[in-house]
Amino acid sequence: MDLAGFWRVLRRDKPVYWHPAKDDKPGFWVLSKHADVLAVYKDEVNYTSEKGNVLTTLLQGHDTAAGKMLAVTDGQRHRDVRNTLLKAFSPRALSRVAERIKRNTTRRIDDALTRGEVDFAAEVADHIPMGTICDLLGVPESDRPYLLRLNKSALSSEEQDAVDSDAWAARNEILMYFLELATERQQAPRDDVISTLATATINGERLTPHEVIFNCYSLIIGGDETSRLSMLGAVHSFIEHPDQWQAVKSGRVGLDSAVEEVLRWTTPAMHFGRVAREDVKVRDELIRAGDVVTLWNSSANRDEEVFDEPETYDLARTPNKHLAFGYGPHFCLGAYLGRSEIGSLLEVLRDRVERIEPTGPVQRTHSNLLSGICRLPVRLTPSH
Repeated sequence: MDLAGFWRVLRRDKPVYWHPAKDDKPGFWVLSKHADVLAVYKDEVNYTSEKGNVLTTLLQGHDTAAGKMLAVTDGQRHRDVRNTLLKAFSPRALSRVAERIKRNTTRRIDDALTRGEVDFAAEVADHIPMGTICDLLGVPESDRPYLLRLNKSALSSEEQDAVDSDAWAARNEILMYFLELATERQQAPRDDVISTLATATINGERLTPHEVIFNCYSLIIGGDETSRLSMLGAVHSFIEHPDQWQAVKSGRVGLDSAVEEVLRWTTPAMHFGRVAREDVKVRDELIRAGDVVTLWNSSANRDEEVFDEPETYDLARTPNKHLAFGYGPHFCLGAYLGRSEIGSLLEVLRDRVERIEPTGPVQRTHSNLLSGICRLPVRLTPSH
């Protein structure tokens, strides 16, 4: 049975499934239906993020960033820090970034067209989201290749035999990098997000050094991974679904609906999770206080009760109530930015590329959190 078939069976027969303990890891709940995943995302009363929000940390029973990083902070502190960051990540604040994204995307695609054959991952997609989030954070150009390499190891790997210690080391290197940069910006602020965090005050007090560096870490990881993997998924899907490529090329499909379907179809973050604060029922199952509850976006985004023909890639799909960015209080802060980056890529491909053809095998990333492609060799033919 393939993965799509596995999720279909689970949604139909056991939408609230208990995955038993294995080796030294505790058991956990698996929620696969859109309605259940959505309900837990919205529920801050019965569930907490402060023991972790991804399977790796949830099964450890704690997250060292809890109460410090936005994604694993709840309640008033979460709202206060989020409001601080929203000043930099609101659609109005980011509107001036859109043209920069378009210029960078156009340059990367034009370079690829000049060469003809490229690895779309290494030579195009790796550089667009990373360039954008680094611009916003204020990361020097010379440091970006180093951070990109670390990002690719922190939550996933391009190598099948990678070990946990590699990911741990990469995450710590990112934190140490931002500790140094944030210290500099606190003393000499600039017009960037690191300076915003390093100098922000809440109730008259500055954020702690841990809050600053953990949130920089979260932004560099989140601002790169989701968009990059979605972009690669979009290009690969055009190869696999040439009718959809022609629909975009001809203008029969608008870019707004295309972006949303790319996000639903690729769902780069396969899951997030919570821990139950109290005993709570989901459908007919009693979830006990302290139980880990995993929310599988990759299944919810193919739920037959929400999406007509969910296994069909349809760039004109509307409505499209996907959960690629989560939902509720922890809805992805960078959603507008991600949509802008994917939209720019689709627009530039539509206007400048005639054909996209595979030239070698695709390589997928290895992760229990992120789903996507890390190598995509293609030939691009320019439009006439």
